[in-house]
Amino acid sequence: MSEVGYGAGELKRARYAVATVFCVHGAVTGSFATRVPWIQDHAGVSAGQLGIALAFPALGASVAMPLAGWVSHRFGARTALRGLLALWTLALILPSLAPNLAVLCVALFAYGASAGMSDVAMNALGVEVENRLDRSIMSSLHGMWSVGALIGSAAGTLAAHLGSDARLHHLLAAATLTVVGFIACGGVLDLRPTEDEEPPPRFALPPRSALLIGAVGFCAVFAEGASLDWSAVYLRDVLDTSAGLAAACTTAFTLTMAVARLAGDRIVDRFGAVRTVRVGGVGAALGGLLVVVAPNPAVAMAGFGLMGLGIAVVVPLAFAAAGRSGPNPSQAIAGVATITYTSGLVAPSAIGTVADATSLVVSFGLVTFLACGLAVFAGVLRTGDRARTKQAEVSPASAGAHGQGS
Repeated sequence: MSEVGYGAGELKRARYAVATVFCVHGAVTGSFATRVPWIQDHAGVSAGQLGIALAFPALGASVAMPLAGWVSHRFGARTALRGLLALWTLALILPSLAPNLAVLCVALFAYGASAGMSDVAMNALGVEVENRLDRSIMSSLHGMWSVGALIGSAAGTLAAHLGSDARLHHLLAAATLTVVGFIACGGVLDLRPTEDEEPPPRFALPPRSALLIGAVGFCAVFAEGASLDWSAVYLRDVLDTSAGLAAACTTAFTLTMAVARLAGDRIVDRFGAVRTVRVGGVGAALGGLLVVVAPNPAVAMAGFGLMGLGIAVVVPLAFAAAGRSGPNPSQAIAGVATITYTSGLVAPSAIGTVADATSLVVSFGLVTFLACGLAVFAGVLRTGDRARTKQAEVSPASAGAHGQGS
């Protein structure tokens, strides 16, 4: 991409613009998730058929994500993001229109494909803004995604409570979010390729560096998906709590993730990506251990909360590291995103499968084990770690001393 000089004011505007884009992206997810029961009834599908259909967003995202880099190169970063985000917000309408399983699967495939491409484009621009500001912002950007998801889910909960038709709800939500996203995209960086820059391939395997970084993201997203989908069930079935308290655990976990991400940038700037993820991994593992040995709901809820704090900034840091790991940031980010989306797809079913064969306690033992992987393999996020770079600039001799680990 061509280098254009941006002043402090323009970079600040670009940061707020891309933060709004993240919020819009999250709001689409929240709006959809709350109306899944209505969509299931409208399409006339069973619980098992719904499970099959809900695998299609991840499949669509995995197939389409590698295209995002080519689209950004072809049309420029700003125009590409504006178009891809509009596809994503408008795709919200499709699932509620599906009259049967086959159409629902196709709709969810398109929904996931547009989600994945816009996800890659906005993360690539977020990394660009972060690099030019020379301070961490990716954690707070993903925090804004969580805020958007909460806003979307709150609006969806209200719509469901009022008994509104999801087709009307999603039409209004899509129209609103499309307008907000279109306006917000006007403020993002307008990066364009240089004349001699080769376009990225439309489809390509992710680079090796992205695979290693994605593995760390996989561990974090597995723990996140397991906690979001199974924490309420865990409290109800293992610890015999009320439905209200079980639901409150999931809500508290979501809020913990959002708050930790919004506050995470200062911690990352102070301690660096590697050290932050290592400490977070230890915290997440301890949280998982609390869940496994919990004698009562309070201890289990504390464990889920600690797990949320530990994993909150891992995915933003994985995207940031991918964006600085080679000459083609979009391709690396697409690779990491594909791996994390796969983890989000695999985690809920894996937890259920292990629980059926053994117990939910054993399932969360697996989550705890994967959380340990964050602490062990955090070093792959060293690429572009700003804290380490600044240390090296101050004392080149000390850089070698720190080169073996954080």
